Amino acid sequence: MQTPEAQIEAALKQYIDPYFKRDLFAAAAVKGIAVRDGRAEIRVELGYPARGYEAALAQAVRERAAAVPGIKGVDVQIHTKVITHAVQKGVKPLKNIRNIIAVASGKGGVGKSTTAVNLALALAAEGASVGILDADIYGPSQPRMLGANEQPKSRDGKSMEPVMAHGIQSMSIGYLIDEETPMIWRGPMVTQALEQLLRDTNWQSMDYLVIDLPPGTGDTQLTLAQKIPVSGAVIVTTPQDIALLDARKALKMFEKVDVPVLGIIENMSTYVCSHCGHEEAIFGSGGGQRMAEQYNVDLLGQLPLDPRIRAEADNGNPSVVTDPDGRIAQAYREIARRVGAKLSLQAKDYSAKIPNIVIEQN
Repeated sequence: MQTPEAQIEAALKQYIDPYFKRDLFAAAAVKGIAVRDGRAEIRVELGYPARGYEAALAQAVRERAAAVPGIKGVDVQIHTKVITHAVQKGVKPLKNIRNIIAVASGKGGVGKSTTAVNLALALAAEGASVGILDADIYGPSQPRMLGANEQPKSRDGKSMEPVMAHGIQSMSIGYLIDEETPMIWRGPMVTQALEQLLRDTNWQSMDYLVIDLPPGTGDTQLTLAQKIPVSGAVIVTTPQDIALLDARKALKMFEKVDVPVLGIIENMSTYVCSHCGHEEAIFGSGGGQRMAEQYNVDLLGQLPLDPRIRAEADNGNPSVVTDPDGRIAQAYREIARRVGAKLSLQAKDYSAKIPNIVIEQN
């Protein structure tokens, strides 16, 4: 005869979390089941921010537990705890930054920067503490998209304070130069500037730092792979073959430097006419799905080609903050939950627990 706790566990194992893509026990998310006088108490701890999903999850857990014979009531507690995950060998995580997520594309023009800023804002909307670093030294766009143009302050004359915008921390070379000033720098200067922006910024404690990379697989990406602790990467592409060709190069680059690819975001998947409602796949269809299947990674989501996304980013109020309950914002939040869940299943970082051995001579 199984105990009520064991029966509830068996019932909950039938529920597959849509973001973990496995049951809650396989994801080590159930932290406790206790039954007293026919009343069950279940504690669930998610490793990813999921404010927009917690109610649905609690209801799913409650319904399955309540179906167990003898259970008269169910109390479900859901918490989120984002931990630090492993990074490339030989690189240590940075103080105050639990995880760095690189957003990359093989080529320009696929909406990577717009996707990066909305992803960062969506992670924040789901309950995480978030920052964004604009790593595109030649063409910084995050200050415009965040509606921020102030110069970073310095309290000690050595480090910079991040610029706050829409509730997230941010840093960009665009805060330090005039918007129309061209950056005529060679590769070594660019990579040095990227490292300084990251390491000389006095970041406050955060769960995720999203890095908006420049397109391609050049010096900046190599610096990121060799010197900056990256927990995972996200590839942005459009469905068309020419964009997918370059996106594959970006994916393979991360594989070679041991940075796990969390998945692919297909941008500009379809266009819906604002006048007649006709939907058309202008850049082709199914490209992101085929690439995901080919490389055994997740298709994190498909975003529409919608004029509002462009207009809202240009105005400094990205879609996630302009219309937080709208269809576009919900699509970004869905992607944010998938990114967070995928990362939460990666290996944990144990470097902080490894003691330093010091040999002293008497």
